[in-house]
Amino acid sequence: MVEKKKYKLASGTQVREEDFGLLFYTMQGPRLFFLSCGSLLGSAFFEGNKTLCQYLKDGRLSGSQCLSLEHSLETLMEKGVLLEC
Repeated sequence: MVEKKKYKLASGTQVREEDFGLLFYTMQGPRLFFLSCGSLLGSAFFEGNKTLCQYLKDGRLSGSQCLSLEHSLETLMEKGVLLEC
């Protein structure tokens, strides 16, 4: 179940907070990846201490928005930017 996952940055990956959301830079390539999430997620989320549901516990997202964000995180995992921890 996706909402139970915790995420951390893959080795060689950095994340920077921007106005639109997050910018991921990976040494594999090098490549840039964008996550349009506004201020919902910060770089601290990727320390792997909390699931997405725990991090967003105040209910700022609708169910469909949360699923969309989870899908984006899964896509970043598939691309090797994030790891499950």
